[in-house]
Amino acid sequence: MAVPTSRPKLRTTFKNARKISPLYTSGPVAVTSDGQKIVTCVGEEILLTDVTSGAEICRFLGDTQAISSLCITPSSSHLLVFTSSLSLRIFELPKSIKPSSHSISPVRVVARAHDAPIHVCESDPTSTYLASGSADGVVKVWDILRGFITHVFKGHGGVVSALKFNYPQHSDSLRQQNSMQLVTASVDTRIRIFELSQNRIGGLKPISVLEGHSSVPRGLDVSSDGRWLVSGGRDSVVLVWDLSPLSSASTTESSKKGKNKASVPKLVKTLPILERVEALGLLLSDEESSSSAVGLNDLRFFTGGESGLIKIWEAKEGTTLFSLGDEQTRISDDSEEQRQIVQGIYLPQTSTVVSVHADQNILFHSLSTRQLSRQLIGFNDEIVDVTFLSPALASSSQGLRDTHLALATNSSLIRVYSSKTLDARLLEGHTDIVLALDHGADGRVLASGSKDRSARIWAPNLSTDEDSDWGYHCVAICEGHGESVGAVAMSRKASVDGNGTPSPAFMFTGSQDRTIKMWDLSEIDFYSQAHDGDPSRCKSLMTLKAHDKDINSLDVAPNDRLLVSGSQDRTAKIYSISYNNSSQKSVSGTITLLGVCKGHKRGVWTVRFGKEERVLATGSGDKTVKLWNIDDFSCVKTFEGHTNSVLRVEFLNAGMQMVSSASDGLVKIWNVREEECTATLDNHEDKVWALAISADEKTIISGAADSVVTFWEDCTEEQEQEKELEREEMVLKEQDYHNYLSLNDYRKAIQLALAMQQPGRLLSLFRDIGSHDPESLSLSGDPAVDEVLRTLSGSDLTRLLRYTRDWNANAKTSEVAQRVLFAIFKLRTAEDVMKTFTDEVVELSLVSGELADSSANIKSGNALKELIDSLVPYTERHLTRMDKLLQESYTVDYILGEMDNVMFDDDGDLDMS
Repeated sequence: MAVPTSRPKLRTTFKNARKISPLYTSGPVAVTSDGQKIVTCVGEEILLTDVTSGAEICRFLGDTQAISSLCITPSSSHLLVFTSSLSLRIFELPKSIKPSSHSISPVRVVARAHDAPIHVCESDPTSTYLASGSADGVVKVWDILRGFITHVFKGHGGVVSALKFNYPQHSDSLRQQNSMQLVTASVDTRIRIFELSQNRIGGLKPISVLEGHSSVPRGLDVSSDGRWLVSGGRDSVVLVWDLSPLSSASTTESSKKGKNKASVPKLVKTLPILERVEALGLLLSDEESSSSAVGLNDLRFFTGGESGLIKIWEAKEGTTLFSLGDEQTRISDDSEEQRQIVQGIYLPQTSTVVSVHADQNILFHSLSTRQLSRQLIGFNDEIVDVTFLSPALASSSQGLRDTHLALATNSSLIRVYSSKTLDARLLEGHTDIVLALDHGADGRVLASGSKDRSARIWAPNLSTDEDSDWGYHCVAICEGHGESVGAVAMSRKASVDGNGTPSPAFMFTGSQDRTIKMWDLSEIDFYSQAHDGDPSRCKSLMTLKAHDKDINSLDVAPNDRLLVSGSQDRTAKIYSISYNNSSQKSVSGTITLLGVCKGHKRGVWTVRFGKEERVLATGSGDKTVKLWNIDDFSCVKTFEGHTNSVLRVEFLNAGMQMVSSASDGLVKIWNVREEECTATLDNHEDKVWALAISADEKTIISGAADSVVTFWEDCTEEQEQEKELEREEMVLKEQDYHNYLSLNDYRKAIQLALAMQQPGRLLSLFRDIGSHDPESLSLSGDPAVDEVLRTLSGSDLTRLLRYTRDWNANAKTSEVAQRVLFAIFKLRTAEDVMKTFTDEVVELSLVSGELADSSANIKSGNALKELIDSLVPYTERHLTRMDKLLQESYTVDYILGEMDNVMFDDDGDLDMS
């Protein structure tokens, strides 16, 4: 293996910068009125996500039960949640979009809000009331802030299917000011209108019952002036009702006695929708405002249903103005079931319609541009492969590399994400699960292999700006394999086509049928203006039976001269590539076997050429990564450390480092020269099938079977800079400490030593002070230090007490510890010491962003008890030792006294007489 002339600086530290995790699995969805935040359900958890960046803001504390219904108040101040336990939980929505690590607790919980499951809920326009409808046909109205029931409406013939408040707030309204109505629908196909009067009486009867639907009404909406009611149901029709007779009658005295037949709303229009309606809402026209009346000519509404499209309708003529969501023209697997819309949300502030689909995708449609403005993918399932893309890259000098990310999941659809905003698009074409991905030399072109026995080539749409309708389209299909295509590898050098645009020249595919095919890509028009036509068919240049078992991985050398294949037969084979494109009429290509790399004890899952050296890395089911010399096909190094099959390998730093991922859920970084693991990245709970490295090698992407994609960013230089700054700060602090000691400023010296967390300096300080004047009347040895100990507060005192506890455990330093403890407990009361522990708990809570609660006293009490329990045994031991020394000193006194009684003669000899 060749040695590089210059040794690159090793990247040893990567941090978990962000991740793509499950966003939505099932259940209700709510969006704030400004369209900036979205609330979704993942299992039994409630997530709040920033729509712009796709980052999770926080989670709301549930009761471990599934979410049955939720909504956000129009003021975006509260989130109202009903769970399967029949409880109502009221949360305050955070105003900030900064991510928070802790879950938000509810401000109010109603343990049993209904006697049956709650399927729908709705807040009124003033964000004062909440209406909830349950499966037993009961509708309750709640005061949100005070948490009590204001109205109970009964009489529905089954499950309540839709709710809508009618509260016009402008002078043109026919209804009296401050009069609010609640419109409900249930499975008995009837629509009921209730009046919410000032007297809070339960069991009120509806003021009108509307009959017109033949199936369950799923959508209700009322115009801003309160005159028009629009209802849509699973009978595939939308009904337009005129509520003006009801409104005018409510202002007369005769309406109180119910004598007028004119108080019944009129059915104005019956519009056939030709699909089951699951979502419906009225739209504000350009001329309409909240302070103007709405005529039938001005009514426009949207519907969403089984087709998966948002359709915009004109109410008077019943015609479709336009449709949204046509970008997804076909879904392969159970199209009707997957694409159908289960919920629709209209955001007037941003002129956006949000559609929630049964395939767990959430789409934001712009009414102004009539395009898909953003798509959030709720659940990716098992992630099989990943690769970076650069759709907007026109030349390498632009630096627009790795702006997007393509994912192959347990699906026939390819997910393409924007790396910056996590806005996503779905690529349709394959009819079975996609198994492998690869990109061309410049990152613009994408290749995919699938279980449908084909490979496809994808090119970016010409409009690839973040704010426009970006995406990818299929330009070519490679068909001919007899089994699943599990590996694809495109040429690493880009050839210039007739338009002067760089594009890949050839591609290899490996299949379960144990063959490798070489495909000619020279005749494909990758960047044509029109991409609505059928994709072209690629020509196979050669077919070779390469292995005895399935082919798992392929890779092309950076110079396009070598190909390597890894198989379940435990071998990796290296071939030479011969490709001739002198004239398009006689394009030819072949591969010739050069050698076989044998040594793995189980199947080879991944193969990868070094980017600069003639070296090959392979990962196997035997839990090892092996490095091979291409010249003689011998194994140079073996890397052991994973506890399960190695699934992916990539090179870093000109071959000086490797990155590997395995079935143990870990990503490891290896130092090739030292043959050791330098870092282990852990953020997955299942097999890490996918691994990719950005062109600048500053970002590592890992995707696993736990449906999580992690962005690991290189932070080696940042950490070195932080350590250097810390060293500089420490030097400055040490100089300040010595300056304070020379000036006898013991307060600042002690506080600085505590801040630097250097108990050794404090020990020396107290020892030196005690040795200055042993006869001093000061408790600590110096009056100035006594004053510091008397006034030391908060975490400084608790830290000093913990240091003295450690000193007290050693006989050599116990004298200093006892002197400091004696001074503290003589100068301060027990209540004062306890308060410092409480202050420390509150201070730590504020630093971590949590709110201090009643448990602060319990935590501080436990900390103080732990300190005392560790001080008392050693103190008693020191006291016992001192008593023993004192007793032994009496023995010395006795011997000296007895010696004084002994008589000596004049010569100094002992007088024996």
